[in-house]
Amino acid sequence: PEERGLYPSMTAKEAIAFMGHLRNLPLDIGRERGVELLKHHDLHEWINRPIRSLSKGMAQTVQLLGTIVHRPKLIVFDEPFSGLDAINQGKLEDLIRGEAAKGATVIFSTHVIAHAERLCEEVAIIAGGKVAFSGPVDTARERLRPIVHLKTRNPDGPWRAAIPKNARMNGNGLVFELPESGPEPLLKALIDGNAGIETLSIERPGLHDAFVDIAGEAAAAAMEER
Repeated sequence: PEERGLYPSMTAKEAIAFMGHLRNLPLDIGRERGVELLKHHDLHEWINRPIRSLSKGMAQTVQLLGTIVHRPKLIVFDEPFSGLDAINQGKLEDLIRGEAAKGATVIFSTHVIAHAERLCEEVAIIAGGKVAFSGPVDTARERLRPIVHLKTRNPDGPWRAAIPKNARMNGNGLVFELPESGPEPLLKALIDGNAGIETLSIERPGLHDAFVDIAGEAAAAAMEER
């Protein structure tokens, strides 16, 4: 969270142990685990430093470590990556993967879709204060058709009939949704129509694209209800 509940005069180690003690973890064990966690996050020089001397990102890391020191089975984070630099964001991602691998269920809110796509098995997309989608990440992505990136030597010819009319130019190539008929008929039409294929790639839309689509549908539905 943006506002931290740490005591400025406590050391990083004691802060982690104290938070664990609130969940019935003995203080001596909390200190031992706190030292291990701080070293893992390259904060060994700050183990016995007071919280007030830590940067915003360091203090954020200490608070996050304090939430897992007692090894809970359910971990809920609110915007855990806020205030962390790129290096510590990567370490937090590793920490979340590690806790999940140990059997914990991790739930977190985020406005950065890339974190959710890299870490989550399931997502809930909230739009307009309501859950617009809930389910596996792959299911969200599969709502959208794959995207074709095509570059040809011959800009015109019979092959153009196989390209959707809403295809858009991107540099020297075309970008469009893969037709429902699939890639094989498209490839055949390009070859038979003498397109002169230079590059052809088909990509599954990412979670960001799915989020935009789902949120857009939810917003449109909300407007219709008014």
